[in-house]
Amino acid sequence: MSAKPVEQPPENGMQVLIPLNKLKKSPKNARKTPHSDAAIEAYAASIAAKGILQNLVVEPEVDGEAATGFYFVTIGEGRRLAQLLRVKRKEIKKTEPIRCIVDTANDPHEISLDENVTRENMHPADQFEAFKKLAEERGFGAEEIAARFGVTPHVVRQRLRLGAVSPKLMQIYREGDLALEQLMAFAITDDHARQEGAYERLSYNRDASTIRRMLTETHVAATDRRARFVGIEAYTEAGGSILRDLFTEDRGGYLEDVALLDLLVTAKLGREADAVRAAEGWKWTEAHLDFPHAHGMRRTYPHPVELSAEDKSALEAAQTAFDCLTEQHQTADELPDEVDARFGELEAEIERLEAKRQAYDADEVSRGGAFVLLNHDGAVRIERGFIRLADEKPQPEAEQTAEASVAGDPEGADDQAVQDESGEGAGADDEEEDDRPLSDVLVRDLTAHRTLGLRLNLSEQPEVAIVAVTHALAAQIFYLGADVHVVGIQPIKTDLAGHADGIEDTPAGKAWADRHANWARQIPRDVTTLWAFVAELDPDSRMALFAHCVALTVNALKLPWERRPRALATVDRLAEAVSLDMTGYWRPTVRSYLGRVTKARILEAVCDGVGGEAAERMSDMKKVDMAEAAEQLLAATDWLPAVLRTAKPQEQSDAPTAGQGDDAYSEAAE
Repeated sequence: MSAKPVEQPPENGMQVLIPLNKLKKSPKNARKTPHSDAAIEAYAASIAAKGILQNLVVEPEVDGEAATGFYFVTIGEGRRLAQLLRVKRKEIKKTEPIRCIVDTANDPHEISLDENVTRENMHPADQFEAFKKLAEERGFGAEEIAARFGVTPHVVRQRLRLGAVSPKLMQIYREGDLALEQLMAFAITDDHARQEGAYERLSYNRDASTIRRMLTETHVAATDRRARFVGIEAYTEAGGSILRDLFTEDRGGYLEDVALLDLLVTAKLGREADAVRAAEGWKWTEAHLDFPHAHGMRRTYPHPVELSAEDKSALEAAQTAFDCLTEQHQTADELPDEVDARFGELEAEIERLEAKRQAYDADEVSRGGAFVLLNHDGAVRIERGFIRLADEKPQPEAEQTAEASVAGDPEGADDQAVQDESGEGAGADDEEEDDRPLSDVLVRDLTAHRTLGLRLNLSEQPEVAIVAVTHALAAQIFYLGADVHVVGIQPIKTDLAGHADGIEDTPAGKAWADRHANWARQIPRDVTTLWAFVAELDPDSRMALFAHCVALTVNALKLPWERRPRALATVDRLAEAVSLDMTGYWRPTVRSYLGRVTKARILEAVCDGVGGEAAERMSDMKKVDMAEAAEQLLAATDWLPAVLRTAKPQEQSDAPTAGQGDDAYSEAAE
């Protein structure tokens, strides 16, 4: 049937060309919710590329019994709006002829409803493969396809990536045994063998995040400290490839060539170590990803020094400039870029000059070294002041003592031991050999009696006991191989960095390192003077050193291969005793907790910390988005996971009364 311009009201079923400005929205259209802007945009792009593929259905507008020359659009309102959008963009004129079918026999409302109800959308799998076919057979790029269908190039790339999923998995998706979110996770790689292999390995947990993790377990995330240290640009320039996830916020994707990345990290970290050695004069520097806790070296610390007159003047000038700048802009809501940059320069200068207040001895620098490490945030960290055993100063020769003489003449010592034990050999020979040393047996006998005397006296002097224990702990913590302690207490230190990645770089980790370094700077260098140092401390300082040494041995780790329920119960009692509040040391973030637990755990945390309504609003989110949203919600709360919570102390009524306690202590003393 050929179309012809309208001259009089056409008959039912006639195909006609009607000017766009003569078409109106039908008041009898069953669709009351307006078309979305995206839908209109897609219609417009499709029409521009291919024309109107389906005629509009219209009915004449009648005023009384006379036709007005206008027509109501019963079917095709979206196409009419798309053409009006094209008029607005000056792509067509408002009188553009639109091909229509006149329908005066059917009820407009019913056929409008029929049009929107009795149809079935294309299965997404068919859509994905159809987009792929356009790209492969007709050579269309993502931008051209996007223009022809009124979507963004990113959406097209997503559909093309989905169309490239293994046909086996696509069929499983068609059959309803895979959700779209899971198919998106498989599409992170175009390797069909890996996709199918990951599918075969799936157990009961088929969460999309699990699938992505399986497909990227041999890659390195762009947020990894190694990638941040080297830089994506340097990695790609060296020939490295990056795997991008088009369906989630992948934060830069995944680096596929791990060997190349590690090579670049090693080379750059080595250059950093060489620069530190050249600039600071250390005998050696070593580059490591993580701190080598088994280094077996003694560590020295810097000591306070006076700033030079030049540095003092420079520090005062920088501090004055910083204070003036602060006063000038203290009411500003936002700092200009140049002012912000100036603040940064002054802060860096002040920090540089303040660092000069601490210095290592030149002798220690000439014999010692430093470890150049990689922080969890990709920044370089330098740990200085380590002395290798071969570089230690030789100890001065000890004076020959009676015990040393015995050690050098074992035969004579044995003879003397026999005489001591038998009681024989007294006589004229004793006068000739009265300068012979005491036997080992006799020395053991005498020193056993001395040890017993020390125990009795020390048990009656708690203050000296604290000195002895503090001395023993400090001697083993701050000195390497210094066997000078007399109290048989050995500190067992557990390296926490091996159990919690990046813990040393947290505010709490840095606070502990600073506290330890502060004590290390005060401890005398000669271990033989340590007793005098501890004894001469005021009581508060001595107890502070004692507490620091004891605290270093605390082990509250709960490990899967250890069964120590009583020790963990004691951990809870210790936490109550010191009023531990972990909100001051740990916060729930994506990195520390929320990104490492299930969606159910995230919702549980939000429900507990914020409320059930907030958790319900998040229930339909993807895991990555849910974790990020939960971090923001929980930031303003004091929520902690159960393993970090401290129970309230027991009521005073549970404790023994004063009289009962005194009796108990009296009995123990007896």
